[in-house]
Amino acid sequence: MLKDFYTLSSLEQQDAENYLCTITLNPQHPIFEGHFPNNSITPGVCMMQIIKNITEEITGKELFLEKTTNVKFMALINPQEHPSLQLTLTIQQSNNEIQVKNTTSFGETVALKLTNKYKIVS
Repeated sequence: MLKDFYTLSSLEQQDAENYLCTITLNPQHPIFEGHFPNNSITPGVCMMQIIKNITEEITGKELFLEKTTNVKFMALINPQEHPSLQLTLTIQQSNNEIQVKNTTSFGETVALKLTNKYKIVS
């Protein structure tokens, strides 16, 4: 779905539950032609998918988004102006579920905060 949309530039485990990663968006990706022409803005649903993809990479598990809470889109992410994003992830696993708290930012600007609950598929 997001082929060539972003590159995971770095992924560092801070402690047992916390991770810090940097992604680089591809401003030339076709998604930005429709969202929006001459004023690219990263779709929120794409950011949510990126968070799921990174969580799957960290946990080594296939996940299904069960619930999203506390979603706050706080700034527009224009890939032409800010292609590099920092994501912090706090991942907690219990039974057959994983909860992820995320903050996404560029520079000193917080662009997104959310909490997702995933069901482990496999």
